[in-house]
Amino acid sequence: MTNIELKRVVVTGLGAITPIGNTLTEYWDGLLSGRNGIGPITLFDPSRHDCRIAGEVKGFDPHLYMERKEAKRMDRFAQFGVSASKQALADAQFVINDLNAEQVGAIIGTGIGGLKVLEDQQEIYLTRGPDRCSPFMIPMMIANMAAGLTAIHTGAKGPNNCTVTACAAGSNAIGDAFRLVQRGYAQAMICGGTEAAVTPLSLAGFAACKALSTRNDDPTQACRPFDRDRDGFVMGEGSGILILEELEHALSRGAKIYAEIIGYGMTCDAYHITSPVPGGEGAARAIQLALKDAGITPEQVSYINAHGTSTPANDSTETAAIKTALGESAAQVAVSSTKSMTGHLLGGSGGIEAVATVMAVANDQIPPTINLENPDPACDLDYVPHKSRHQIVEVALSNSFGFGGHNVTLAFKKYRQS
Repeated sequence: MTNIELKRVVVTGLGAITPIGNTLTEYWDGLLSGRNGIGPITLFDPSRHDCRIAGEVKGFDPHLYMERKEAKRMDRFAQFGVSASKQALADAQFVINDLNAEQVGAIIGTGIGGLKVLEDQQEIYLTRGPDRCSPFMIPMMIANMAAGLTAIHTGAKGPNNCTVTACAAGSNAIGDAFRLVQRGYAQAMICGGTEAAVTPLSLAGFAACKALSTRNDDPTQACRPFDRDRDGFVMGEGSGILILEELEHALSRGAKIYAEIIGYGMTCDAYHITSPVPGGEGAARAIQLALKDAGITPEQVSYINAHGTSTPANDSTETAAIKTALGESAAQVAVSSTKSMTGHLLGGSGGIEAVATVMAVANDQIPPTINLENPDPACDLDYVPHKSRHQIVEVALSNSFGFGGHNVTLAFKKYRQS
């Protein structure tokens, strides 16, 4: 293999459609204020379900980003992804044109894709017959369509892909995009995650495997990562998108730089289809690989945006993984779970959590973990309970773990020229 000169890669744009705000500013302000986006489900009648709460996106209008005809031919997950991508490009003031289109790509991950379209079309098939199914069913349903439609809507003709690694999908998308820019295969990448899985069948499936909180009478207290009384995760929906850009290209156009992405670690537990390996060995290795890739030590890490799902197994396992990976430094690192406010966006979670991590680096503000009233003795790190914290954030990590044993850690740091 020939040696490849690795490029420095920076974040120049951010977009967010979330349960606590449909713009970057609304999302970030919501995180810092501890805004809770979880409430009773309104997207369908959940009365037959054991779990009747979710972190729904409120007041979303896709027509702010696309024509009505175009929106009608997209599942909600793709609408979120395209909209957040357009936000991020506008934030970066990045214009895709004939001169650069082949050097700009898109990787947008999702865990499930267009499930609502599939559910609706199955009902039509059963009640009205196969000839009444929509000709748009397949292109609306398939998981790669958020990435494909983003390219169509923005003109990005470079590398295009879709990661489908359950709840690690958004982080894998960002890591893979980082590698492409770092190695010179693209000048810029639109990347992140999107999900719209608050649907009857999805809710029933997750409830059947006992993954969801059933705190229906107190939804604002339902998602409580690292708390002794946690009883499962709360479904969320939305999209988080980053613009990653080769440093020299960003500087040449005078771009605003939020942070530099410096590391990507990816492993598999090879243990169980849903449960993390006890002790968090796989997650610890992902963190260690990200640190090695970034060329940094555990002592340099200021903040970790945890996967922190509020399930009994995940939170204690992630705590153990952080301790293994960082050693004595783990006790000095601020760790928070923003899922306590947004719920769990599945494949979209890595996207919005990477946005939060980058904003923490850029603004020296750490979002809190809300609802942490009675810490689990097995979860004994600094989880920034209840209130955001002003603190210098030089290096931050974002963790994402998914069914199938997927583990991903991304590393970001403050941008400095030298």
